[in-house]
Amino acid sequence: MKGSRIGRRHLLAGTAALAASGRPRLAGAQGSRQVLKFVPQTALSSVDPIRTASTVAVNHGYMVWDTLYGIDSSLTAQPQMCAGSEVSSDELTWTFTLRDGLVHHDDEPVRAIDCTTSITRWSVKDPLGQRLAELTNEMRPLDDKRFQIRLKQRFRQMLYALGGRSCFIMPERLAKTPPSKEIQEVIGSGPFRFLAKEWDMATHAAYAKFEKYLPRQEQPDYLAGGKAVHFNRVEWIVEPDRGVAVAALQSAEVDWVEAPLIDLLPTIRKAPGCNVVLYDRIGALAFISFNHLYPPFGNAKLLRALLPAIDQKEYVTAWVGQQSELGKYPVGFFPTGTPMSNDAGLEAFTSPRNLAKARQLVQESGYHGEKITLIVPTDQPSVVALSEVTRDLFSKLGLNVDYQTMDFGTFVARLSKQDPSEPGGWNVFCSAWGGLGPANPGTSSLLRANGKEAWYGWPTDPKLEELRQQWFDAPDIAAEKAICEQVQLEAFQSIPFMPVGQWFYPWGVRKDLIDFVKCGAVLFWSVRRAT
Repeated sequence: MKGSRIGRRHLLAGTAALAASGRPRLAGAQGSRQVLKFVPQTALSSVDPIRTASTVAVNHGYMVWDTLYGIDSSLTAQPQMCAGSEVSSDELTWTFTLRDGLVHHDDEPVRAIDCTTSITRWSVKDPLGQRLAELTNEMRPLDDKRFQIRLKQRFRQMLYALGGRSCFIMPERLAKTPPSKEIQEVIGSGPFRFLAKEWDMATHAAYAKFEKYLPRQEQPDYLAGGKAVHFNRVEWIVEPDRGVAVAALQSAEVDWVEAPLIDLLPTIRKAPGCNVVLYDRIGALAFISFNHLYPPFGNAKLLRALLPAIDQKEYVTAWVGQQSELGKYPVGFFPTGTPMSNDAGLEAFTSPRNLAKARQLVQESGYHGEKITLIVPTDQPSVVALSEVTRDLFSKLGLNVDYQTMDFGTFVARLSKQDPSEPGGWNVFCSAWGGLGPANPGTSSLLRANGKEAWYGWPTDPKLEELRQQWFDAPDIAAEKAICEQVQLEAFQSIPFMPVGQWFYPWGVRKDLIDFVKCGAVLFWSVRRAT
């Protein structure tokens, strides 16, 4: 199996190994009942979830900042910071009212101008936010509690955009920071305060319960509902060796491991006081992203040449191994199980795999042996699994692969460079995008095809962009689905990215933790220790 050398590692003795690593440790076997110790999937290298929309940054964002609306488990937007909203009969004027008692961590009240400035910053980066910005005639505060958005044409996804797309509300002074630059303070109005003095991007982050946060008096439901906090303090302890992380879970030095190695799940299940839980019903779309700005992947013929050789089963198995219930294939450009998922063109993945045909198509594409720089974050085991399968496949097809490894922080910084591969850019990388992000043309950064304004890879496909606009204007769900079939057929022609499977990330937890929010994101409200 391709992923075996990645997925299986020696399980080290938890206490001794964790101490030797220099990571923070619990005091005593279980530590304070009011302290939650969590091992994230990777280090928190950026505290700005607008500038860097990595999973770890977004999880951090939901702790510190609140959102105007929240998406519930039926994918419906519910009021969060807002008491509610009113919309005119022509659906062109939206008026939002903040609920009482909202205050930032610096004791300043949340104001409407914080909201409008935050929406403006968010809309530069987010696909739905970009569409909202295009359609906005004017956005302005009416007073400290109310703001208004006047549109040029209706935007049916308004509340969904504000509730499901990490539209975090920051104080005005922070929201004025250009989205290309990192914010210099971490101040929000969310359920936790970020303890900046304790942050070391390589090893540790810490949060304290925000005593002045007023949760909604509702049950938590996905990203919506009440955000009641039951821990005074949450610590994120970075442990790149997932075997060490699992050992620490077994010895109760940590309470929660976000992304344990799949092969170690049976070990967790058998360990006294430990459990494996899976609350993510959407999962993650695994993909290969190509730099379309430079040779050789600026050539759609070469991208299409890969299709007969892509074996999604091999990609999924490289990560989930024998635990096949954690993976899905075939999958197209929308995750299986989401409303826009469809079978249009899927025979590109379901027909018999043919390496010989792919090699011939590569030769016919005009590829001349150019070096292909594949960048890999070694502290992301699932991404390493994808990357190794990709390296092996490219080599079999006669592609000249330069496999470059680095830590996740360096990887993220490298991605943003729109340079040729030689001066420090890249040609290809692998990753997986979880949650609602890739679920439709409006939210999928992966499907943006507007050149240098697109997400990492920067593909250009005017037809794909036009179909995206049609999806926004569709009158009903049936029309949206029909357009998404056309989107998928076009994506199989231009290959803005290559979907290679879908999987689900379970958590390793101590059994005394209960009441987790059932969501793909890691959320720290509601969860508590059993009495």
